[in-house]
Amino acid sequence: MSELISDRKLFGTDGIRGDAETLLTDELVETLGRAAVRVLGGERTRMAILRDTRVSGERIESALARGAAAAGADVKLAGVLPTPAAPVLIEHYGFDLVAVVSASHNPFADNGIKFFGADGLKLSDATESAIEAELDTGAADAEEHHGSVTELHGAIEDYLRALQQRFAGLDLAGERILLDTANGATFCAAPEIMRRLGASVDVIFDEPDGVNINAGCGSTHLGAIRDRMREATNAGEPYSAGFAFDGDGDRVLAVDRDGRVHDGDELLALAAVHLREQGRLSGDGVVVTVMTNYGFHRAMEAAGINVAVTPVGDRYVLAELLERDWTLGGEQSGHVIDRGFVPSGDGTASALLALEALAARHGHLHDVQAMDKLPQTLVNVRVADRGAIDGADAVWQAVDAEQSALAGRGRVLVRPSGTEPLVRVMAEAPTAEEADAVCTRLAELIERELG
Repeated sequence: MSELISDRKLFGTDGIRGDAETLLTDELVETLGRAAVRVLGGERTRMAILRDTRVSGERIESALARGAAAAGADVKLAGVLPTPAAPVLIEHYGFDLVAVVSASHNPFADNGIKFFGADGLKLSDATESAIEAELDTGAADAEEHHGSVTELHGAIEDYLRALQQRFAGLDLAGERILLDTANGATFCAAPEIMRRLGASVDVIFDEPDGVNINAGCGSTHLGAIRDRMREATNAGEPYSAGFAFDGDGDRVLAVDRDGRVHDGDELLALAAVHLREQGRLSGDGVVVTVMTNYGFHRAMEAAGINVAVTPVGDRYVLAELLERDWTLGGEQSGHVIDRGFVPSGDGTASALLALEALAARHGHLHDVQAMDKLPQTLVNVRVADRGAIDGADAVWQAVDAEQSALAGRGRVLVRPSGTEPLVRVMAEAPTAEEADAVCTRLAELIERELG
């Protein structure tokens, strides 16, 4: 087994993800199931597996269940569910471990596996390293303990019931909502909960066939939902709001009746002010990443809401929330974590939270301004060594000068990519022209110094 993972770290920033056929082979996945159970509890571990709609999902689910059962786990197969259903099932059934088979917003040919522990949180780096070490020591040859594999009937109803309880006070009667479920894990749950809360719901990209997940749809391809929103408005039958999910349903972006996109920053600003007004924003604070728009910070300052900043990645946002015992955090990409529901990004819950905030303001998405978003320009500069940016004094002097010129009006962010030979340059300014000019000057300098 060690040959399969030699010189390679399986777990990335969000579990294991890669080509479903070449990386997630039956042998690897089965052995991974054994190793995870051995590290996290051994015999009589209570485990569940849920997945998205990819064609490879059932094969990977089966191999993972075989391995886990061979290590003594009693495994329940929950079927197709959004990733954030994992902590819901853990709380409801007391599972020791839940595995999610999904590659999120990636194309269908990829797949992945991420684990949630008994506390409802994704596994720590230390636990993931322990699982990899168990793989290396030969978990595949370990003694079998003959656990069980059975179906968990009604898991989607458990998730819907939790959503309905959280948003019991939300009445969507009279609201017309358009959803793009990305042919993914939310294709049943998201429309159903909104209908139960009274909304009239139309859905696009809700016919998964195993290969069409995220294909020209969902939160990474907004053209179709933007067109449909504008067409409905032009026909005199506007939608109150539109929401586009990613393949595993842990993030969402919104579109208003004019086709304008409202990203995670805007949804988070709307939620933060709403929860504070309701007395449900612990610490009167919100956690965001370094990519969050400067306009968000200005809006939170005006509202008297504290802001903490982390590196990019929802796991860092959640860690900061737990450290501060705060409720709300998220990313520009549409991950919004409301620990008042689950300790995970949940696209469906985030859409409902936005609708709850809008209802409290007696407005619709197009006419409620949560923040004044500054124009943002992002440029990726290819370099010989992304780590060399740390010692590039001329670059940092230029960054300081640009930041000083934008003080109080915008900001500059320069950082190396975590996975590619790139340096990312981002600028926000009162006008797009100024943001473009700042990025161009810095990108040209970085290319001269490090290219």
